[in-house]
Amino acid sequence: MTDQTREDDARRRQELGWAPYVWLGYLVFYVAALFMPPATPQQWLISIAALIVFLPLYLYGFRIRGPRLLAVAWAIFLLGAIVLPHNSGAVAFFIYALAFIPFTTASAKASAPWLLLMLAGMALDCWAQGWPVAGWAPVVLVGAMVAISNLYFAEKRRHGDELRVAHDAVEEMARIAERERIGRDLHDLLGHTLSVIVLKSELASKLADRDIPRAIAEIRDVERISRETLSEVRKAVQGYRSEGLHAEFGNAERVLAAAGVEPLVDRSAIALPPDEERVLAFALREAVTNVVRHSGARHCWITLRTEDGRAVLEVKDDGCSALAPEGSGLSGMRERLQQVAGTLEREAGADGTRLRMRLPLRPRAGGATA
Repeated sequence: MTDQTREDDARRRQELGWAPYVWLGYLVFYVAALFMPPATPQQWLISIAALIVFLPLYLYGFRIRGPRLLAVAWAIFLLGAIVLPHNSGAVAFFIYALAFIPFTTASAKASAPWLLLMLAGMALDCWAQGWPVAGWAPVVLVGAMVAISNLYFAEKRRHGDELRVAHDAVEEMARIAERERIGRDLHDLLGHTLSVIVLKSELASKLADRDIPRAIAEIRDVERISRETLSEVRKAVQGYRSEGLHAEFGNAERVLAAAGVEPLVDRSAIALPPDEERVLAFALREAVTNVVRHSGARHCWITLRTEDGRAVLEVKDDGCSALAPEGSGLSGMRERLQQVAGTLEREAGADGTRLRMRLPLRPRAGGATA
C-alpha cells in the first residue's frame, strides 16, 4: 500500500466519523427476531457467535478497498446465509454485504454483476427457507435500494478522488514551473552580473601595476555592480519585476564597453505590456552576456524595431560564429519568449552570430497600443 493510498484511506475514515457505528443500529432487527417468537438456546448461541464474527469483519471493511473488501462482503453474505435458518433477522447481514459491494471495484459497471449475483443469492436463500414471496420480495427490494444508493455515493467518491488527483497534479506542475522560472530568473540575474564582475576584476588586476587610479575605479565599479545585483536578487525574491527594457539597453551598452566591445544601438520607441517588456529585457541581458563571454567580438549591433505587426529585438556580433548547442541561457530565453507567443531565431555565419527575438504587438494595460 502506497503512502497516498494510506492517506486516502485515513481521509475517508475521518470523513465517515461515527457513521459506521451508527449504521450498526440496523442490527436491532437481527436481535428483535430472536424474541418473535422466542428463540431456543441453540438459536441464541448461533446468533451471538455470528454477531461476534460479523462485527470485526464489518469494521475491517471500512479500512480496506478493492478485492479484499469484496472478500469481506462475500464473507458477511455467507455468514448471513448460514445464520438465516436459525434467525430470520440475519437478512440484515445481506444488506450490509450489499452496501459494501459498490466500493469494491473501480466503477459502477464493474460492481453491477456482483450486486446482481448477491441479490439473486439473497432471494434464493430466502425462498429456500420457505419464505413466501410477500416475505422475501420486500427484503430484496430494500437490498437493491441500498445497493443503488451506494453505487451513487461510490461514483461520487471516485469522481472526487479523480478531481483531487487532477488538482494535485496541477499543483505539482505549477510548483515545477515556478522552480523553473526561479532558476531562469537566477540565471538571468546572476549569470550576467557575475560575468561582468569577473571581467572587471581581471581588468583591475591587469591595471594594478601600471594604472592604479583606473584599477581602483574598476574595483569600485565591481562594488557598485555587486550591490545592484544584491538589490535585484532581493527584488526577484520579493516578486518584483524587471527594471524595464530601457534600463536594460543602458546596462547592455555599459557592459559591452567595459568588455572592449563597441555597442551600436538602434532603438525604436515601442510600448509593450509589462510581461513582454520583461521578457525582452531578460533576453537582451542574456544575449549581451553571451557576446561578452563567448564571441570575442569587436562590435555588437543591438536593434529594436517593429516588423509586420511584431516587435523585433536583434543582437548581432562580429565574433566567432560556431553554432554550438544551446545552453541553459538560450533555452531559458526561448522558453520565456514562448510563454508570451514569441520566437527566437539563431543564425551563425562568416560575419558573426545573430539572435532575433520576435513578439506580437499587443495593447498595453490602459488601452495604449504599440
